[in-house]
Amino acid sequence: MIPPPRHPATLAALALLVPLAACAPGTTRADLLLVGGNVVDGTGTDPVVADVAVSGDRIVFVGNAASFRVTATDTVDASGLVVAPGFIDMHSHAELDSDHGRDARAFLHQGITTVALGLDGGGSAEVEARMTGWAQDGIGVNAFLFVGHNSVRAWAMGMEDRTPTDVELDEMRALVRQGMEEGAHGLSSGLFYLPGSYARTEEVIELNRVAAEYPGAIYDTHDRDLGAAYPPFGYLESIAEAIRIGEEAGTKVIFSHFNAQGAHNYGRAREGAALIEEARARGVEVAGALHSYTATQSNLRSYTIPGWAAAGGDDAMVRRFDHPDTVAIIDRQTREMLEIRGGPERILFADQRPDLNGRTLREVADEWEIDAPAAARRILRSGNAAVMNLGLYDIENIRHLSQLPWMMTCTDGRDPGPARPVAFGSFTKKVRDLVLDEALITLPFAVRSMSGLAADFLGWPGRGYLREGYAADIAVLELDAVQDLATYEKPHQYSRGTVHVLVNGVFAIRDGETTMALAGRPVLRGGVDFDVGGGVGGDAEDNVAQTPGMAGGEVARHDR
Repeated sequence: MIPPPRHPATLAALALLVPLAACAPGTTRADLLLVGGNVVDGTGTDPVVADVAVSGDRIVFVGNAASFRVTATDTVDASGLVVAPGFIDMHSHAELDSDHGRDARAFLHQGITTVALGLDGGGSAEVEARMTGWAQDGIGVNAFLFVGHNSVRAWAMGMEDRTPTDVELDEMRALVRQGMEEGAHGLSSGLFYLPGSYARTEEVIELNRVAAEYPGAIYDTHDRDLGAAYPPFGYLESIAEAIRIGEEAGTKVIFSHFNAQGAHNYGRAREGAALIEEARARGVEVAGALHSYTATQSNLRSYTIPGWAAAGGDDAMVRRFDHPDTVAIIDRQTREMLEIRGGPERILFADQRPDLNGRTLREVADEWEIDAPAAARRILRSGNAAVMNLGLYDIENIRHLSQLPWMMTCTDGRDPGPARPVAFGSFTKKVRDLVLDEALITLPFAVRSMSGLAADFLGWPGRGYLREGYAADIAVLELDAVQDLATYEKPHQYSRGTVHVLVNGVFAIRDGETTMALAGRPVLRGGVDFDVGGGVGGDAEDNVAQTPGMAGGEVARHDR
């Protein structure tokens, strides 16, 4: 589905040539010139055969370099290859704070040059501290942050299942304001997860009103019920709730990994999408992000223990496990939760513990000669566990959603550690399956969903497109070779077909090999690069209580 590229005979008129035009017709020398590639620029338009020049961290020329006598210190032949903007992962759990994950190789091998973090409600209010760490230590990709509802709620009131007091709500407001002052893109929520699920809609609206005080603010939601929550809130009701939170507060809204979960919701994604399109028609800026896998990833507690049984924290939960009357109710509800998810044979551990990793809850329970609820409780006594829920998403839903013009792309993945394949193959799989094998969407459409569409939604004027003056985040692909290799059994397999990747003008991958360059940058709201010591706007430190222990991470690991 790749239309033949246009030859750039007329591209001279299209090239803005900033800052090279003033030097024509004399020879101009750039740092790098990618010659003769099929440029897919992020707008969704057909590819064009063109040269792309980079100086420093910026694209300085797109067009016919020979005609404009543009040369470079380093010239790379891109003929026959696709040259695209670096991809933007709109829902990630990349472990950029760890020594192993900092280089982001799993993401770079998919052409990803920018990741969103602080999602599912888990983002710390201490945005500046985390960005300072990235700027000082280096990161392999660009990254931007959200401040999380679950995080600020846990800080203000722990794991309490109740409405906050006025004092607690004010403390949460102050933390959200701190995160926004320090450059967060908006408020994220994980209303499926604890303690977010204890919150009423009105609480989240009040906190999102704080985010809305800042231009371009976004409400990013892991909505309350994608179709497999317990007790059910309602798949469509959950979508309507998230739209209401954004609409009443006055922010944009994006649905994380938007889809419908469970066999009972196979084919129903279009109903949820219709609610979003109705909101868009009345002027609410609502969008979604999607990956192409049919499994989810979360944690054992969220999938097997009802929220009321975990109120108050792990110690309180274990005390309930030890009460014979209470545990009988918990086990009954655990069976109901597992039934919604297809049974314990569909719950696959992706955990650090080698005795669990790669096995299903059914297999573990059978080995221990106990039932699945008892096995879940035994594991949870020594800490939560990362799990996948196999087959929870319907491939037909994925196909439908991938064709929508407001649907962006995400991994919802993390590396290092035991992982599912999304961190290693989501973007590659979308191109391989939906563009090359099924011809369901065109390459320009897919690239736009991975780049320009995201940049527009984020309000970034200098990233997401192959244009003069824009950041030199560039992915160069050998299209026929593009292939996701990660599987559920062996997820740590880098994608194939990514030939070169530049992050801010620096090769992160060259000729298929990672350079280990840490050229990524923290990005503030509005697309501005974070400057250590340069200030991020506002006087949060003068009027907001600091949150020790929250910097440099997220409140909980709950990728889905």
